[in-house]
Amino acid sequence: MELLFLVLSSILFFFFLLQVIDLLRKRRLPPGPAGLPIIGNLLDLGPKPHESLAKLSQKHGPLMTIRLGSITSVVASTPDAAREILQHNDEACSGRVVPDAVTALDNHDAAVLWISPNEEWRSIRKALNTYLTHQHKLDTLRDLRQNVVEGMLGFLRESGRKKARVDIGKLAFAVALNQMSNTCLSQNVTSYESDDIGGFKTAVKTLMEVDGKFNISDIFPVLKPLDPQNIRRQAKAAYDWFDEVTEGFISERLKHRNSKVPRLGDMLDSLLDYSEDNEADFGLKHIKTLLVDLFLAGTETSSNTTEWAMTELLLNPDMFSRVREEVSTIVGEDGKIQEAKILDLPYLHAVIKETMRLHLSVPLLVPHKTETEVKLGEYIVPKNTQILVNAWAMARDPRYWENPLMFNPERFLGNELDYKGQHFKFIPFGSGRRMCPGIPLAHRVVSFMVASFVYHYDWKLPHAREEMDMNDIFGLTLLRATPLVATPIPVK
Repeated sequence: MELLFLVLSSILFFFFLLQVIDLLRKRRLPPGPAGLPIIGNLLDLGPKPHESLAKLSQKHGPLMTIRLGSITSVVASTPDAAREILQHNDEACSGRVVPDAVTALDNHDAAVLWISPNEEWRSIRKALNTYLTHQHKLDTLRDLRQNVVEGMLGFLRESGRKKARVDIGKLAFAVALNQMSNTCLSQNVTSYESDDIGGFKTAVKTLMEVDGKFNISDIFPVLKPLDPQNIRRQAKAAYDWFDEVTEGFISERLKHRNSKVPRLGDMLDSLLDYSEDNEADFGLKHIKTLLVDLFLAGTETSSNTTEWAMTELLLNPDMFSRVREEVSTIVGEDGKIQEAKILDLPYLHAVIKETMRLHLSVPLLVPHKTETEVKLGEYIVPKNTQILVNAWAMARDPRYWENPLMFNPERFLGNELDYKGQHFKFIPFGSGRRMCPGIPLAHRVVSFMVASFVYHYDWKLPHAREEMDMNDIFGLTLLRATPLVATPIPVK
């Protein structure tokens, strides 16, 4: 009997000690809303977590702790809080929380988006910086991207002749996809008439939905083997499709290189050369995984931004006319817009920046994770804590933006405010070492598309401007709830 009493007392003391440790740990973390047992703050989030978290931060502060099941997260909702994480403690907060859906990707531990910033990660980033985002490389492959836009304009001419409506977001996706494939592979991978855009749209849409969807396996890791919502299964089908496609591209290119015919000199050739010199840190699995990352990240966000920019311009005819007038100043005698000259159009780029601010493609930056225990302001955040940066909240905060809900490109004129990670109230691409590396290419792709849509065509909406649906849907990216559809009318 005494032995039983001793055992029970020891168990009770053990659980009491765990509660005390947990209480002390919570006192070191930032404040946050009280949660329910087991599920924590899940019910506080709703269908649009970025909006719910922004509201909660107004009560609980710029650094806030929330608990989602067994996962504790610290949320940053102001520029100063974001700077503390992404600049002052960049290295300590540079880890990644890998969603269960992502583990369906073969070699996901070689994906630049998800691995920790180790030597392998640095090798991949070096390859990206050298062969994708370097200005010289972008200029070298400029004609390939120019040809893609010419093909798009041909499709629009035919659509205008037929007086057919065009899904602008879908068309922008196809253009961004072909521009990425030409940069990487020197070829188009889809046609503009294809309903499914060669399977890419379905695969990308699936992954954007499941990777951004609430997954009970992520908040209760013990359930991962069961995959209760079939999210990993859906992700695997899409990732397997990408795996087969990219495997085909690489195999075909290796045969081409072995045949001793002239190389194409595109990004894939450069990556294969780089792999031969850095095989230990950058092999064929890295190339294949990187191609998947580029097709995912380089298509959805660019097309999404283009669609929102066109939405705002069609709602604001004066702005539309001003963009057209500015673009007309750099059009050659042949009537063509040159990509190189677009980079010097301040109002066009102000429109794109304002679109990124008001319609942020990624409202919650891809979650970070603390690599060590770290001091954030007056708080101590333990190792392996998830960090969420609510870029959407900062981009709409009236303390930092005048009339933040108004689309006003002029706010970006006459100042140096940009999206390169130094102005923390506006970080659509993130900041610090985990910042998106594809900014230079995305900048060119979106600018070229918007300039071409505006300069060459007027657009007739199927409804009055006042009836435009401006709602969005939360996922890994923030999409228009209703596709933007309009009829192109060639400018005489």
